[in-house]
Amino acid sequence: MSDEEHHFESKADAGASKTYPQQAGTIRKNGYIVIKNRPCKVVEVSTSKTGKHGHAKCHFVGIDIFNGKKLEDIVPSSHNCDVPHVNRVDYQLIDISEDGFVSLLTENGNTKDDLRLPTDDSLLTQIKDGFGEGKDLVVSVMSAMGEEQICALKDIGPKN
Repeated sequence: MSDEEHHFESKADAGASKTYPQQAGTIRKNGYIVIKNRPCKVVEVSTSKTGKHGHAKCHFVGIDIFNGKKLEDIVPSSHNCDVPHVNRVDYQLIDISEDGFVSLLTENGNTKDDLRLPTDDSLLTQIKDGFGEGKDLVVSVMSAMGEEQICALKDIGPKN
């Protein structure tokens, strides 16, 4: 063996992949799928009959879980599709900064300060109004494929 030292720089993050393969024919409505590199919730699935080349095709209509855009894809039912790992975590809202970032309390007592307020207008006004009234608010944060966004709000009562 040589006595030289080798240093390898890793550009990828350690841990789980952002997606996993699943056969197109097994993906159902209300499941998740990656269409055009975006994580989507499946709102419609239709399957065509086998054609002369022998593959039944699945037509997926999905809504991007972060920006609400409608995306479509057609895949042979025997082929694999990417399915995103989607997580949903609840955090207590501590503060809203003037530049649109929120401060959230994690389960282990630390704060999470890297999330912006949601772009959805009704959710945004609910959060701002509830926070302005001094209510205890819990926000649900959806994360998939390296993106995170506040997707829901729960009111757990007024602050004591």
